[in-house]
Parts: sequence; C-alpha cells; structure tokens
Amino acid sequence: MYPIDFLWRAAHRHPNRVAIISPTGNLSFRELAEVVLARAAALTALDPVPRSRVCVGAANTVDHLLAILAILAAGKVWVPLNPRNGDPELRRIVDFVEPSLVLADADMAARLAGAPATLHALAVLARPAADTSRVMMGPRARAGVDLAEAQAVKFTGGTTGFPKGVIQPLRAWNTNIATQVHELGLTPDDRYLVAAPITHGTSTYMLPLLAVGGALVFPEYAKAPALLDAAERHHATLFFAPPTLIMALAEEQRRAPRALRALRYLVYGGAPMRPEQIRDAQSVFGPVVCTSFGQTEAPQIITFLPPDEMSGHNLASVGRPSLLTRVAIVDKEGRPLPPGEEGEIAVRGDLVMSGYLKAEVETRKTLVDGWLRTGDAGVLDERGYLFLRDRLRDVIITGGFNVYPSDVEVVLSAHPAVADCSVVGVPDAKWGEAVHAAVQLRPGMCVETDDLIALVKRELGSVKTPKHVHLFEALPRSAVGKVLKPAVRDMILNHRS
Repeated sequence: MYPIDFLWRAAHRHPNRVAIISPTGNLSFRELAEVVLARAAALTALDPVPRSRVCVGAANTVDHLLAILAILAAGKVWVPLNPRNGDPELRRIVDFVEPSLVLADADMAARLAGAPATLHALAVLARPAADTSRVMMGPRARAGVDLAEAQAVKFTGGTTGFPKGVIQPLRAWNTNIATQVHELGLTPDDRYLVAAPITHGTSTYMLPLLAVGGALVFPEYAKAPALLDAAERHHATLFFAPPTLIMALAEEQRRAPRALRALRYLVYGGAPMRPEQIRDAQSVFGPVVCTSFGQTEAPQIITFLPPDEMSGHNLASVGRPSLLTRVAIVDKEGRPLPPGEEGEIAVRGDLVMSGYLKAEVETRKTLVDGWLRTGDAGVLDERGYLFLRDRLRDVIITGGFNVYPSDVEVVLSAHPAVADCSVVGVPDAKWGEAVHAAVQLRPGMCVETDDLIALVKRELGSVKTPKHVHLFEALPRSAVGKVLKPAVRDMILNHRS
C-alpha cells in the first residue's frame, strides 16, 4: 500500500458517498478519484521525471487539496509552502529544495515571481492531458518505489534560524493513516472541518478521513464565524486547530451558539494549551476537546489523549503512545529513564522521518540508534501518560537550577488579566541567566507587574520567579502561530535597555 492507495480503495468501496464539501460544489469519491487521476496525468505531462519534488503554495482550497493528491498519484514528492511565511523565507525554501516546478495560487505566484523555479498556476492541472498511461497508479508502475522513499519534504516551524526540511517517507504517511483511523475510531460518517492551514497539521488528517469514506468540509473562509457555520451546516465531527483559534471559536460560540451535536473531536495541537483554556473550551463545546503530540519529524500522532481522559491531572498531559509508535524518556547519553524522571522525549517506529534534506550531520544528531531525539523535554508517569516540559534549548539555568518556562507560563496565564505570556532566560552577571517574562494582557485590562511576580513566587517559589515582567501589546509569532522565544528575548533586551 502507498498513501494514495487509501483514496483509490475508498473510491471503490464508497463511489457515491460525498468526499468533498465546499462552497464551490461537492465531489463524490468517484468524482474525486477521476479528478485526481486527470490532474496527476496533467502533472506528469508537465514533469515526467519520477520522484521529483513539487512545491505547492496556496490558501486552503479544494484546488490546493487536488494538487496534493495529484502529486501523490503521480509518484512525486510534495513540498508545501506556507502562505503565512515571509517572502524571503519562501524563496529560500524554493531555492533550497530545487523543485521540478512550483504550483501556486495567484497570491503565492505574485510573491514568488522571479524565483529561479518553474512556476505554474494551480489551474494548470485542470487542463486535460493527452496521455494518462505514465501516471504512477498501479503496483506495476511503482514496483521500484520503496516505502522508505520520500512522500513529502515539510519544513519545521522555524522558531530559531532557517527551518529544516524533514523528509517524510511513504511508510510514515501509511503509519499516520493507520494510527489516526485506530485512535480516533474514524468511520464513513465522519466529517472533517478544514480549519487550519493544510500546509501543516491539518493535512495529516485528510487522507485518514478519506481512507474510511469520510468527507472533508471546506468552509467559505477561515474565520471563527464561518468555521462554526460550516461545522453546524455540514455536521462536522472532527477538526484540528491551534489553541489561539480554539479560543476564538469559543468566544464566537458564546456570542452566537451553533448546534454542534455531531462534533466528536476538537483536537488542539501545534502549541500548548493551558488547563484553564482547556476547561473554558470544554464548558463551551462539551466533552469533545482532546489533544495529540506530534512533530514534523513524526507527523501525527505520537501520543493521543481522547476527550474522556481530558480531566484532572491529565489536563497537562498529551496522552499515551499511539498504536504503532514507541516513546521513551532518555538522558543525555540516550539511556532510558524510569517513570517520573525528566529527560528528552525519544520516539521510535515507522512514523519517524527518514532525515533532514541536505543535512547529514543534523540527521545523525537527531536519529540515534533508530530513535528520534525530539529535542523536547518530558516525563512519562507510571501510567504511561506523557507530560511535555519544554524544548531542551529553552530550559533556563539560573543560579545552577533548571527552570522550565512552561511551569512559570502556566501560573502567569492563570491570572485573569493575562491573555498570553512567554518566559525566557536573559544573560545575567549574577545568575548566569535570569528568568524574565513577556506578558500580553487581555484587551481593556491592566495589572501591576509586581503582582504577577508575587503570584509566581507564591505558587512556585523564588527560584522560578521572574526577575522582571515586561508588558507588551502582542507577542511575536511564527507563521504557524508559535511564540518565537528568540524574538521575545530580543524584545525584552530592547525593553530593558
């Protein structure tokens, strides 16, 4: 089996079921398979070289999805370009990847004009191709393609420096499909709301839904009112979103409640969600909030915490290892640690990447003895539940003590005036690093920084208490919504000087 084979099987089993729901029209599975085959043939006519890389940059549209599926069907390697990235970074990615061609919507095409790559509009795939025989559809055509070969090259979030190109093999995509079908209990009645960008985590849910005969729902636009309207109208059962979007959805649902009786899973991911934010989302949407832990290097889902386990102490957990993946906590030498001890999260299984594109040294550092060293610190408790701490590089060593920023951020975020916060270490002559906090307040609210410092000291003690709290109108974020700690640190240094 190859990832695209899950679509062909679903089309054979459920030809008349709806596969795509969108403002521009619906597609049955039979129609979807026919369109993907035709666009794969058009792609092959443009670029007949097997296993070549094809970049796709576009907003969330059905044409964007069809381009991705056509790339898979044509036996090529998908490289997503996130429209939220800056123009210089997009150009650097294209130059680095050296794709055979780039497919783009009008906005992305304008941003990439002049880049040294063959640029085509997405619509070029809609043109009929004279010869479909060269499309890599059947087993005979793909006999030489090993499951270890690349299906996609996806770039990390890039919170520090230039993002790395993660080579996701065919086997990792197959494993993700099987894992999600198992963990989420997906059925033909499931409908997935395409909320977050399909260049990132959202794309990992698409083939699992299609594989079982479920449908993908494209909203009219990606704002909270339209998302909730689409979820109500089309009986969405599942969607994935970052915490910032889930909080916006909760506010909109409070303002104008929609009937979301079909909703089974509201999955948050991409960034941590504070316990009080989880409880707030539960109060609005009911017992449907859940989470998973994954990385670009091990694409959804390493661990999963279902809605019925999302309570009490588990609010701080990301669940237990999924069906086909092993998780361990290891020390600096890679030795496994017992339950309750903090260390680096290591992952093993077919979900794991093949390596980083054009980065052999970094690959050897990250893939060690078959284990993916995630760079995340964490704890496995005696029940097997995983609790994330922080990126290892973000741990603050102050006066010889380790301070995990997330510990402090949880306490600060519990204050009713705090909308968001980020804790970083700042060079300090006395402490080596001093704990500083950048805080974004809720609109119309105010608080004394001394009160926030006193709150942390009362909850966590003096070692973890920020030496300074800095108030900012907004925190800097990456294209995928993650707070950029290096940029936060720079803001604090400038604020201090």
